[in-house]
Amino acid sequence: MAARWWRRCLRGLCGAALFLSQLSVLSGRAGSLMTTKLSQPQSTLAKSLTSTSTNAPYFKALESTEIPPYVTNCPSNGLCSRLPPDCMTCNTNYSCIYGKTATFDCKVKPHVHCVDENNHEQENFTINMTCQFCWQLATSDYVCTNSTNCMTVSCPRQRYNATCTVRDHIHCLGNRVFPKMLYCNWTGGYKWSTALALSITLGGFGADRFYLGQWREGLGKLFSFGGLGIWTLIDVLLIGVGYVGPADGSLYI
Repeated sequence: MAARWWRRCLRGLCGAALFLSQLSVLSGRAGSLMTTKLSQPQSTLAKSLTSTSTNAPYFKALESTEIPPYVTNCPSNGLCSRLPPDCMTCNTNYSCIYGKTATFDCKVKPHVHCVDENNHEQENFTINMTCQFCWQLATSDYVCTNSTNCMTVSCPRQRYNATCTVRDHIHCLGNRVFPKMLYCNWTGGYKWSTALALSITLGGFGADRFYLGQWREGLGKLFSFGGLGIWTLIDVLLIGVGYVGPADGSLYI
């Protein structure tokens, strides 16, 4: 009886050992499968990162080939010394004397091509220009905005705040766009000769005042017969010297 009992115990132990060994094998296979599945997204992510980092210089190269807007104003293969100021970058000559001609070292901007007198392409060159700031230029060297809201015929003469821009072929120091106070000098198309002729011939009926847009004064002259001639004579003198002008404040042509 004891021998049978020991045999049953040994068989049970052997079955338990076999079961545990099979369980350990199955768990090992499942772990390897999980590791393989987890490693696949990591490798895919690594490939995507690698491809992105590889394409980055390509996008940078595309950005660097974009043509700046100033290139459209720069003549190709022309003399470097005759390029517009927007096409070059110059170093400030701090030793220049105001009003005197000085030499400035300049360099063309990217994407701009120019040549020297021997038709050789160059990037660094020198130009000669007068040592003065842009707002000190002559009035013919810049263009300013015009105002139609100020009175040109007034005492004292009115000024307005204009924005001026230097012409393309002019070189100067400082900002090329600057504010400046200018006298009102716009015109509405009224002729001084026409106003004077109307004042002499039909001034008694207020024709000169009606022509200048001053309809209230025109009605006053019309119904008073030119102030019995006195107002007519005064207007002839005032229009003749330019004291009386258009009602909108503009200048005569």
